[in-house]
Amino acid sequence: MTLAALGLGGNIGDPPASMAQALNSFANHENCRLLAVSRLYSTPPWGKMDQADFFNCCAIVETSLAAEGLLDLCLDIERGMKRVRRERWGPRTIDIDVLTYGQETIQTERVEIPHPRMTERAFVLMPLADIAPQMVVNGRQVADWLEEADNTGIRIANKKREWWTLPFSSE
Repeated sequence: MTLAALGLGGNIGDPPASMAQALNSFANHENCRLLAVSRLYSTPPWGKMDQADFFNCCAIVETSLAAEGLLDLCLDIERGMKRVRRERWGPRTIDIDVLTYGQETIQTERVEIPHPRMTERAFVLMPLADIAPQMVVNGRQVADWLEEADNTGIRIANKKREWWTLPFSSE
């Protein structure tokens, strides 16, 4: 079993409900166990600015899937939730990124782990620091990366740790 960090986000429809649905998919998957979920954050768009604010969170899962298998599961969940990839950094119902996969560094045509831009993005680092501040990414702890990141406009959207609900037990 490997611990992996996931980043979830969206800005079309009801993003908190979409993220909760995606989290439940991981929690109920036979090869995953959902261990932790961050608070929910509201964040300004990044990369493409002429769109609605995003909601973001992070999760830690324990999985028996290989890194590319976990990526495939993320993409399957996105497709099942009608995610359509039209433009880079554009609006989306749901986006699920594999941020880390254990302590591994992986670079293939399909996946790059750790996620190549995660240490530059406060909208990833803030929720990840909620649940794994001491996690080491590229030689530094998440909390240290966060100190240098620009978190302008990012705010906690729901202070409750359990902003999402799990309808079925994963036990």
